Amino acid sequence: MERREAVKYISILLGGTLVGADSFLTGCKSSTGKPGEWSQDDVAYLDEIAETILPQTNTPGAKAAKVGQFMTVMVNDCYEEGDQKTFRDGMDKLNEASKKKYSNSFMKISPEQRKELLIALDKEAKDYQVKVSDFNGKEDKKEREELAKGNMKYQKQKMSPHYFSLMKQLTLLGYFTSEPGATKALRYNPVPGKFEGCIPYKKGDKAWA
Repeated sequence: MERREAVKYISILLGGTLVGADSFLTGCKSSTGKPGEWSQDDVAYLDEIAETILPQTNTPGAKAAKVGQFMTVMVNDCYEEGDQKTFRDGMDKLNEASKKKYSNSFMKISPEQRKELLIALDKEAKDYQVKVSDFNGKEDKKEREELAKGNMKYQKQKMSPHYFSLMKQLTLLGYFTSEPGATKALRYNPVPGKFEGCIPYKKGDKAWA
């Protein structure tokens, strides 16, 4: 799956704009971001979050695709400083949510508890996104009005996305652009074949990579 197709695919799946998409399409290395250091424990933690979102079934899960490592690269190279902070702070917030709900860290609770926690955070993130969209929409309108008045120095405010939205986006993007995701979870055609304008679809068929 090509980068542009991957971004489009993930955006459709999540019903929103993929954070860092422009940088991803141009090779990343954000000019405004400040890369941070990541430990092996950080990567392992992100792997477990990703694996809970996309667990191994009859196809490899997110951990097999090394999505945790992918997340660290994307956050460092493709996220602006504010989104980097949202993501890094979110790692702590998710762990605190686990301790509050189950009296234990995310890495120590059961797979069933992890799933339950992330389902709750996903709902929280979707509700939060409604507020983000409303706020950013008003700011976009205000910016257009100010520019129309000739105020070229106007700086619109931006409301950051929910941290779990960022984690979920990167999990899906990392997985479906990985070798296991593209060749095992999707139908993979390594070499372009003949043109077929109409292919019958059967319920349950995988999407093409």
